[in-house]
Amino acid sequence: MWLPRAALALLGLSTQQTLIFPSSPHPSPLDSSRPTPPTMSREFALKSSPDVLSPQDMLSLPRPGAPVPNAVGDLALISLSKYSFDDRKTHKSLAITPLEGGSQTYDLPLPNGGDAFWLDSRTIAHVVETGEGSDKKKELFAIPVTFAKGSISTGESLSVGSFPVTTAADFRYSAPSGVLVFSAYVYPDGDLMAVKENDETYENRGNTALVYDETFARHWDTWVGPKHKSLFSVRLYKDQGKYVLGTDFSNALKDTELSSPVEPFGGTDDFDISDSQIIFTAKDPKLPKAMHTKQSIYLVGFDGSNLVELTSGVHGATHAPAFNHQGTKVAWLQLDEDGHESDRAKIVIHDLTKGVSFTITQDWDRSPSSLAFSESGDFIYFTTEDIARVKIFTLPVPPTPSESTAYPKLDAPFNTPVALTTTHTVSGIQVLPNNRLLFAMSSLTSPNDAYVLSNLQRVEADVLSRVSNPYRGELTQITNFSSASLQGKHLSPGEEFWFKGALQDIHGWIHTPPGYKTTDVKKWPVLMIIHGGPESSWADSWSTRWNPNVFANQGYVVVAINPTGSTSFGQNLTEGIKEDWGGKPFVDLINGWKNVLENYPQIDPDRAVAAGASYGGYAINWIQGNPEFGFGFKALACHDGVFDSAYSGYSTDELFFFNHEWGGRPWEPKSIELSRKYNPANTVNKWSTPQLVIHGSKDFRLPEGDGLAVFHALQQLGVPTRLVIFPDENHWVLNAGNSLKWHYEVFRWFDEYVGEKASVREPLRN
Repeated sequence: MWLPRAALALLGLSTQQTLIFPSSPHPSPLDSSRPTPPTMSREFALKSSPDVLSPQDMLSLPRPGAPVPNAVGDLALISLSKYSFDDRKTHKSLAITPLEGGSQTYDLPLPNGGDAFWLDSRTIAHVVETGEGSDKKKELFAIPVTFAKGSISTGESLSVGSFPVTTAADFRYSAPSGVLVFSAYVYPDGDLMAVKENDETYENRGNTALVYDETFARHWDTWVGPKHKSLFSVRLYKDQGKYVLGTDFSNALKDTELSSPVEPFGGTDDFDISDSQIIFTAKDPKLPKAMHTKQSIYLVGFDGSNLVELTSGVHGATHAPAFNHQGTKVAWLQLDEDGHESDRAKIVIHDLTKGVSFTITQDWDRSPSSLAFSESGDFIYFTTEDIARVKIFTLPVPPTPSESTAYPKLDAPFNTPVALTTTHTVSGIQVLPNNRLLFAMSSLTSPNDAYVLSNLQRVEADVLSRVSNPYRGELTQITNFSSASLQGKHLSPGEEFWFKGALQDIHGWIHTPPGYKTTDVKKWPVLMIIHGGPESSWADSWSTRWNPNVFANQGYVVVAINPTGSTSFGQNLTEGIKEDWGGKPFVDLINGWKNVLENYPQIDPDRAVAAGASYGGYAINWIQGNPEFGFGFKALACHDGVFDSAYSGYSTDELFFFNHEWGGRPWEPKSIELSRKYNPANTVNKWSTPQLVIHGSKDFRLPEGDGLAVFHALQQLGVPTRLVIFPDENHWVLNAGNSLKWHYEVFRWFDEYVGEKASVREPLRN
């Protein structure tokens, strides 16, 4: 089925020119052995029908955020955004969701977007940008909520006050103390009230030069300017029944050189508040930021008083600091090695009354990602990647030792985390009253929905009693944001397979297309997708960028392998890729590919293609130059991938990453030797497979020069290639229209070489 005309116009296909590849203008002795460049003159359209999950279907689904509960635990706020291809706009709203059955979710439209949080159990705070030009500001509104007899309604939105900047974000509110803590960008003077005047001075400085004396110069997708993030507090209280936002803003980090949340992705997960203090993580201000990952944990009063560092000694990054409800303990995640962003994260608890820190997961071979104390403070709940899922685990909080230690002696039940969920991917855990947890969960077949896990008192009793098969709670799904839109679509939960790899048994997924039958023989083209990171994994989770079901619905058997370097299978596998990018991972990919072809006769090995992004893009370029791997791919697609590993060591924004992965700085002996061994740029003379190259111009992690270099090399070799540049995208393609174009170009490229009507060509060497 053809896509609607609006979508075609968005793709630029209504005036799409015939794609013709010229012969190389630079003849070489190799030309006679090169395949004749093809003429892509056939019409192509992405598959779309009632039973097909097309890229446009996926991009049009609502995108829910993590649920935010009120204090009494009967309602939650869930931010929603939904893109419309009709008006090419993202429509935002706020779902107010009852947390017990029998009541309908209430949808509150937010045409101007904004942030929302609870002021009390029946009042929502909505912070949104108002005004125009130099009068723009962030304004806070109070929205009353009525919840009676299973019905929800909202009253008139009333202005409570405003912030003097438009960058106010990351709100945490302490109702007992009437204090709001938030982040905002300020100049080195730390004065929030002076930002507007400083902005005007900076913008009218008479030039556009950016001058740097230290890294970062640019980070992720932004050139670093003179401002940094800081944490502020302000009074937010009720006066004669109405909320009032104060005008005295205290910079809790003023004159400290500290910046939090940590950019580029830090938010409310980088700090927490009690009724009088803030616990936060910040980069060590004494170390060059681009060369180190070290972050320390600090405790400070709302007004910036009594700043104290809770971490000490040598360590790497810290994440997810959290108070218990009693305000007597805090916990955070800590990595041991500075410079290693994928080191194993461990849970550290600090007893505020005794001044003692101790690690509770030192011997556990998994890496938690977020955490929360139970209501009583006697248990800690945390999310952790495990076997291509993200599960909820729990541990009882051990007695505080007599002195700080990373290696406390812990006996059962304090040393064995217990999994409470077994499948899918959990995020945003929040503790609710009455022994419950609230969180979001997605899977390979569904975007996020809200869930509640209840009866935790029974879970905790079983854990403390060391029951061999403890009760794991009662799981209840609260929302169904996408179920109606996905009704009737072909959604593969994925078939898992295991095989022997370079270090250990390796895991992979198979996703099959609509119409696939086990009795088919050599019927289906096959697409191998290679994940980035490289320390990440193909998991049982939903993605709006690399979605295996969207790929399978275009008529491909999709193979997704988790090779050496992948997370969730133990730290040994994750660490195995260090200084070996082109080694063990490819032993795994080759073995996995052979396993798939041996066990899935439905696949046509003569119609095989591969795609990858970031490290996956490196892998595509490395496969190009190593035909002896024997994959037999007829076409390749590389998104924001590494071309020249040594150059990446100089050009990337986070220099610590290359230095760790490639054995040192790019001019050091070990790094030079590794780049000689595993640099795709050194293998260009063997490139011969048609390749699509995609890159974002705002990608400062792997700058677009890598993509241009790949394109130029293939052009000069006379190998069929196409370059797609997104001038406004970073390492990811986030704009819905651009994403649809991305999918169109990828599948049009593959269809030309392995589609049902693909032209007959000379065999390719790769």
